[in-house]
Amino acid sequence: MGTKERKEREKNLRRQQILDSAKEIFLQKGFRSTVMEDIAKKAELSTGTIYQYFNNKDELYASMNLEGLQSMTDEIEAIYKDKRLSYEKKILKIKEAMYRNFLNYPLLLRVVFHVQLEDTLSTLDRQLLNQLNALGKKTMNLMALVYQEGVEAGKFYPGNGLAHADIMWGTFAGLMIWEGAKRRINPKKDFLKSTLDQAFEIFCRGIKKNNRERRNFQKDS
Repeated sequence: MGTKERKEREKNLRRQQILDSAKEIFLQKGFRSTVMEDIAKKAELSTGTIYQYFNNKDELYASMNLEGLQSMTDEIEAIYKDKRLSYEKKILKIKEAMYRNFLNYPLLLRVVFHVQLEDTLSTLDRQLLNQLNALGKKTMNLMALVYQEGVEAGKFYPGNGLAHADIMWGTFAGLMIWEGAKRRINPKKDFLKSTLDQAFEIFCRGIKKNNRERRNFQKDS
């Protein structure tokens, strides 16, 4: 390994060291209570070294999103390409992939909403912002394609693919927030997985074409 390659490897390792330390601190203290000095102390580095890798706390917080988003996007892409799965099964598998990645990356949802809802976009490095946008767009497009191809195959009722992707994501994110809030009040009441399963079963039932239960519901309405 040459000098240039070794330096690049050391730089990447240190960057990961900072991200790992930041993840622990953000989980412990939350975004607002965390300062860069906390992260530097955890990483056993100077605060100045942290700023060599990240311009500000927002950028560091958003950077933790990349690994989780990439993992989730890769899983959803594999599900979309799996020709052995029915279209309904693909939707349920996508729900499982989202759930699994939010367990593996517990800050992911918080980071997503922090970047989207807070005044954060203007503070992010353009390259980082482009990466986040590209992954988010790809994930939503893949979910939309599963629905659209199900429509073309005569399995789902016609509709807007991206709108259905938004509904899937909104259902997932909303339940994650709602059930997470209830669990903080009473940790013994953890119904997230069962509620997610039921919500996506209802979603699939609603978009299925020639669905007997749907026809009966419409007749009784």
